[in-house]
Amino acid sequence: QVQLVESGGGLVQPGGSLRLSCAASGFSLDYYAIGWFRQAPGKEREGVSCISSRYAITYSDSVQGRFTISRDTTKNTVYLQMNSLKPEDTAVYYCATRRSFCSGDRLEFGSWGQGTQVTVSS
Repeated sequence: QVQLVESGGGLVQPGGSLRLSCAASGFSLDYYAIGWFRQAPGKEREGVSCISSRYAITYSDSVQGRFTISRDTTKNTVYLQMNSLKPEDTAVYYCATRRSFCSGDRLEFGSWGQGTQVTVSS
């Protein structure tokens, strides 16, 4: 059974950092891509970053240079290190998976986690 569990969200001040985790079970990251998405109140869910099965990495323009995605295959877990956080980064963050390659279309990701709240506020 495919399962994704996010953790690591919380409240942080502007300029601070958080590290999100996406623990995967029921499949191997050697064959699947993991994407991070976020959804702020009243807005559509948007892609943040993605890492493919072959370690190809993408970032949205809004997080490029501040966020870093990585993967630990021994733990079957993907991380999103978020630095220099801004109030506009406030959202529920989700991880999702699809076979092999990343995609900019969230509809191509078939399995999703439950999300973790990130709030950036002073």
